[in-house]
Amino acid sequence: MSKVVTTYHQRVAQEKRALIVTAATELFLELGYDRTSLARIAERSGVSRATLFKQFPTKAALFDAIVTESWATADEEAPPPAGDIVAGLGAIGRRYAELLSRPQMTDLFRIVIAELPRFPELANAQFSHGKLPYFESVRGYLLAEHEAGTVRIEDVELAAAQFLGMISNYVFWPALLVPGWKVSAERVAQVVDEAVRTIAARYALPGSGTRARGGRS
Repeated sequence: MSKVVTTYHQRVAQEKRALIVTAATELFLELGYDRTSLARIAERSGVSRATLFKQFPTKAALFDAIVTESWATADEEAPPPAGDIVAGLGAIGRRYAELLSRPQMTDLFRIVIAELPRFPELANAQFSHGKLPYFESVRGYLLAEHEAGTVRIEDVELAAAQFLGMISNYVFWPALLVPGWKVSAERVAQVVDEAVRTIAARYALPGSGTRARGGRS
């Protein structure tokens, strides 16, 4: 019985956490980070102040949660195993495009950009808790492929930036700047496939079985 009760309380806590994060994101966009109080967030989310303060004692902690959840993959997938650069980058690229297509990702960047002059720490949090860990996972995957002998990449950091940039420059940045910008699922798939082909053509070693093969796995 105690296990059932514990599970129930955990589920309720998770639901309230989601309500708090959603309310905070909405208010940060509507009023700005500075003008949004924790009390107002509690009121918008429909939870008590005590509940909110228990989970998020400061606005900074709440913003960190927004960043972490915006960048989290659905099941916290690890990078693909090394051995097939086309299949591996295809999986990573599709995951990245899905991540960038989430409304909460656009909201996060808009908050950071709007508040950057007064609250540069928000940009630092966004980078250190969101972008950097994700980037490092991609860099680590490319390094594993290099060590496995499927590719030769002297600068894996640059290669990771090249790959992710080819996707974000089409899928994400226009959506952030241009109202109503939409990219079809078919177009997103094409963008990812071309990014994979470009990286494979540049770095795959002859005989690895990946240079000539393109497209989704």
